[in-house]
Amino acid sequence: MPGNTSTPEWWRGAAIYQVYLRSFADGNGDGTGDLAGLRSRLPYLADLGVDAIWLNPWYPSPMADGGYDVADYRSIEPVFGTLAEAEKLIEEAHDLGIRTIVDVVPNHASDQHAWFQEALAAGPGSEARERFWFRPGVGDGPPNGWKSIFGGPAWTQVPDGEWYLHLFAPEQPDFNWTNPLVREEFLDVLRFWFDRGVDGVRIDSAAVIVKDLDSVEESYTDHDGVHEIYREWRRVSDSYDARILIGEVWLPDQERFAKYLRPDELHTAFNFDFLSSAWEPAALRDSIDLTLATHVPIGAPATWVLSNHDVARPVTRYGRAVTSWDNQERRDGMPSDLELGRRRARAAALLAMALPGSVYVYQGEELGLNEVEDIPEELIDDPMWERSGHTVRGRDGCRVPLPWSGTEPPFGYSTGEPWLPQPAGWRDLTVEAQEADAGSMLSLYRTALRLRRELLGDGTLTWLPYGDEVIAFRRDSGLVCLVNLGAEPVALPETGSVLLASGPLDGGLLPSDTAIWIMEA
Repeated sequence: MPGNTSTPEWWRGAAIYQVYLRSFADGNGDGTGDLAGLRSRLPYLADLGVDAIWLNPWYPSPMADGGYDVADYRSIEPVFGTLAEAEKLIEEAHDLGIRTIVDVVPNHASDQHAWFQEALAAGPGSEARERFWFRPGVGDGPPNGWKSIFGGPAWTQVPDGEWYLHLFAPEQPDFNWTNPLVREEFLDVLRFWFDRGVDGVRIDSAAVIVKDLDSVEESYTDHDGVHEIYREWRRVSDSYDARILIGEVWLPDQERFAKYLRPDELHTAFNFDFLSSAWEPAALRDSIDLTLATHVPIGAPATWVLSNHDVARPVTRYGRAVTSWDNQERRDGMPSDLELGRRRARAAALLAMALPGSVYVYQGEELGLNEVEDIPEELIDDPMWERSGHTVRGRDGCRVPLPWSGTEPPFGYSTGEPWLPQPAGWRDLTVEAQEADAGSMLSLYRTALRLRRELLGDGTLTWLPYGDEVIAFRRDSGLVCLVNLGAEPVALPETGSVLLASGPLDGGLLPSDTAIWIMEA
C-alpha cells in the first residue's frame, strides 16, 4: 500500500509524526515529557495511523536550546530516561508497525560536550581546539562580524583570549568540519543508532555545517563541501536495511536544494517552501508545482509539512491577516481569528495529506492546538528571548505540553506541574474530548491518515481545471482533492463519492476554506 512501512522504500509515502519529547507525555510526574510517557502513548500513535515517529534530540543536554545543545550523542538525557528505555521504545514501536527517526545535530555541540571542555583546557594551538572554530580576535573584538542566528554576535571569547564560533547560542560551539576527526565521529554516531534499530536520521541545520571564515560576508550556508559529507553519510545508511537520511535544509534556491537529494546523498528534505506559503490559491499552487518540479526529475519524494517545533501553529497562523511564514519575522502578538484559523487548518491538512510524497504531522497539530502567546515572561525558555533583548518571544508557544484528558491543567499530561503552562481553554481540545466527537480535528486526522495509507502516499498528481480560487487535482488512485480558498462556495463535481470533507458542505457546494476528498465514479 502507498503509505505502508512494509515496503523497502517506506519513506516515500510515509506519514511521520514529530514527537517533541519534552512536551508529549510525562511518565514520572516531574512535569517534563519522557520516554516512559511516550511508550505509554504508542497505542495512541498507532490508532492515529502514522508510519513513523521523529523525535527531537533526546541526548544528554544542559537544555540551553531545548536539547539542540548536545553533550553526548550516544546516550539519553536522564530527565527523559535511559538508553535501555530508548532501545525498548524502538522495539515496542516496531511491534506496532511504527518506525523511529532520531535527530542528529552535526553543526554544533553543547559547551559541556567532552570535546569542547578538552579544547578549553588544552589552550590555543592545540589539536583539541581544531575540532571547533577557535580563532584570535581582531583588535579588541571578535575575528569577524558574523551574527548569531539567535541574535547577537556569533563569537564568544574564552579566558585565554581566543574566540570560538557559534551560529546559534554561546552554549552551542560549532564543529570544524574540515577536521577528519569530526567527520569520523559522526559516521560512528550514525552507526551507533542504526545498530540500535533506528530507522532514520533527521539532520539538523544540514546546510550550514561548512564555513568559510576568510569571507568578508557571513559565509556558512550551502557550501559545496557539504555534499561530500552527506555522500559519506549515505554510504553508512546504505550499509543498513531501509534506513534514511532527512535534511533540514532552508534554501530559497530550488536548484541548490535539489543537490542534497541526489541519489547518493539524502533521501528526503523538509519542504519549507510549502510550510511558509500563504493561505492563497496561487501561492500554494506555485509552491506545489515548484516542489514537484524539484523532486520528480531526480526521483526524490517530496515532503509536505504544515508545522514543527520552530514555527507558529497553523490554527493561529492561518487566522492572522498575514498567513505566510517568515522565519525572520515571527509576528508575535498579531491578532488571530482562531475559528477561521481552525477551519483553514483542517482544509490544509487534507491538502497536505493528498499530495504525492510523505507528510509530517507535528504533535498537537492533530488536536488543532493554537499557538500559546501569553506565556509569562519569567517562564519563557527559548534562548531567542534573551538573545534578542526580550524583543522576540521565541518558539515556546508551539512547544506547550499536550492536553490528553480532564478539564483542568495538566490535562493528563503529567501528575506534576508542566514545564510550560497549558491554557485552561484547551479543555475542549484534549484527546479524550475529541475522541468522543466525530467532527473533531482528531477524528479528521485519523480518518484522513487511514484513507491516505490506502489510497495516497507516493506517486503523481494531475491538475484539474476548477477556477483560480480552487486547488484541484486527481491522484493515481482516482481520488480527487478540491480545496476552496475563495470567498464564495463552488459547485462540487456531479459524479463521484465523498470520502471526507474538512468541514460541513452546503448541499452540492463546497464552502470557503474547505477541502474535500472525492473518489471518482
